[in-house]
Amino acid sequence: MFTASQLLDKINNHISEIQFTRTPKGLYEPIEYILSLGGKRIRPVLMLMAYNLYREDVASVYDPAIAIEVYHNHTLLHDDLMDRSDMRRGKPTVHKVWNDNTAVLSGDAMLILAIRYMTACPTEHLKEVMELFSLTTLEICEGQQLDMEFESRCDVAEDEYIEMIRLKTAVLLAGSLKIGAILAGTTAEDADNLYNFGMHIGVAFQLQDDLLDVYGDSEVFGKKIGGDILCNKKTYMLIKALERADEKQREELDRWLNAGTCQPAEKIAAVTELYNQLNIRNVCENKMREYYTLAMESLSAVAVAEDRKKELKNLVKLLMYREV
Repeated sequence: MFTASQLLDKINNHISEIQFTRTPKGLYEPIEYILSLGGKRIRPVLMLMAYNLYREDVASVYDPAIAIEVYHNHTLLHDDLMDRSDMRRGKPTVHKVWNDNTAVLSGDAMLILAIRYMTACPTEHLKEVMELFSLTTLEICEGQQLDMEFESRCDVAEDEYIEMIRLKTAVLLAGSLKIGAILAGTTAEDADNLYNFGMHIGVAFQLQDDLLDVYGDSEVFGKKIGGDILCNKKTYMLIKALERADEKQREELDRWLNAGTCQPAEKIAAVTELYNQLNIRNVCENKMREYYTLAMESLSAVAVAEDRKKELKNLVKLLMYREV
């Protein structure tokens, strides 16, 4: 079996060899740019790892793995535009280097390219893979819409938030694993267990991101701490704080949520202190552990020798235990 780092090297090498020969170059240069920014490539690596649980010829499924990474970067390109983000992985975002219209059009082209790469999978699996891939991409759009709608709501419930992050974040991890399993020709039961493993891990990852935005080390986390607090993002942390706050604490939270202008550091410190009073960190960590446990149960149910699942477990542990 291959290690996660070996599969990452393989997928990075394959991506670096992609050349877009079609014109106009103004459409394809932004695509080459965003793909060159790198990243962890977690989704294609997970797809290859799921395939590798059963088969060794991972090179035969590089195209579907590339499809997943191209699609993921398509969502990032459009997310950056919608969020008006200036930076991505330490570099200016596509709409800043070019313009908004280019970001929209190149992002659309990436979606079509992802579909073309995915349809390169073996014919016997094409229908099942494309049904799953199309459903996954549609669900991610649904999750993004829910996330946008939550911006103008102050009554978002915990179960609504979990469903939103399931759709926006977790389904692509789950779909990547299941596509790898389908391409390897495993049983429907194993494919479903790997899907559930990815789904639960995806929710745990997003809960961890919510936690790290408040309590993380910016050098380790890779972005400034407190960004979600400053933009009043409806995270699990804020939802639970609003749910658990007494009258005085709720008034204080509402005051900061409705503050027109304020000192960023002051707002971050004040809201974090309220989270501390309400024990929100432990609440979030407990919910993370709940989903992590569910994920491990799903992985344990996969009918593969435990030593073959070891690398997948190690990768997830590495991602789950980033410094907080």
